[in-house]
Amino acid sequence: MPPLERMGHETAIRVSGVFKSYGSVQALAGVDLEVAAGSVLALLGPNGAGKTTLVRVLTTLLKPDAGSAWVLGCDVVGDAAQLRERIGLAGQYAAIDENLTGLENLTMVGRLYGASRRRAKARARELLERFDLLEAAGRPAKTYSGGMRRRLDLAAALVAKPPVLFLDEPTTGLDPRSRLSLWEVIERLVAEGTTVLLTTQYLDEADRLANTIAVIDHGRVIAEGTADELKDRVGGQRLEVSLDDPAQAQIAAAALAPMSDETPAWEGTAVRLSVRERSGAIVEAVHRLSEAGVGVDDLVLRRPTLDDVFLALTGHVAEDAGEPVERERAA
Repeated sequence: MPPLERMGHETAIRVSGVFKSYGSVQALAGVDLEVAAGSVLALLGPNGAGKTTLVRVLTTLLKPDAGSAWVLGCDVVGDAAQLRERIGLAGQYAAIDENLTGLENLTMVGRLYGASRRRAKARARELLERFDLLEAAGRPAKTYSGGMRRRLDLAAALVAKPPVLFLDEPTTGLDPRSRLSLWEVIERLVAEGTTVLLTTQYLDEADRLANTIAVIDHGRVIAEGTADELKDRVGGQRLEVSLDDPAQAQIAAAALAPMSDETPAWEGTAVRLSVRERSGAIVEAVHRLSEAGVGVDDLVLRRPTLDDVFLALTGHVAEDAGEPVERERAA
């Protein structure tokens, strides 16, 4: 195990050349990552990209085929037992006992970490209140809604106040209010010094929470940077035009081309392009299309989506890759 001094005192997670395969499917193909202590790294990618596999490697649930990884100076293979005491994990699927109440679930986790029954129960009540579950504390978890179970699972990951927290698609199953509440919880944890690695398919989630975003596709990190830097890679803003006549799509694309650094794409009545300047873009687009004699049904300017990022970086949209995802779930 390399001492923390060798990793750098500000580095909480380091991944170097990690490979992992499930039979003939290569889930990770040489991943390199570094996460600064007290920061949030969002691992952004579609289902099957390798996000969950990487989290499982970093949380000692899977051994890598090659490469190495350290969390808080602990080797994820050689120091697995020590590391498990220092990290928190909330996976895609709630890992709770449905026959126990919410209070009993969290108290049990606290006891497993070595807390006295009194301290474990006090911590459980604190977390139940934080996640708006206090009224349901005495009900069996099997009576909880999907969103409530998700929140209970996240609360369980925080029982021991871990310095490093892994969240695998943390807002799965949450309604908008609970999603915002969870974001606020994560922000408070980071403000207190917690390091967070979260996986997500949502650019807005990464944008809100992450200091750094790593885009992963087919087991490789294909881009890394801040949310603004990634948005710049896809043109910052996307202009979408719906035409009256699909026969005018090529004319419309040519008229709008000077507004973009990339060639506009069109299909049917839809024309899409990135725009360099947001201010005045709609007015300029209407003017150009009118001068070209193109009839417009609708026109909208929007922020980039995950599909925009992946289309710009990989040439394909973010799509489910069924077989790898099933293998990740079964591992």
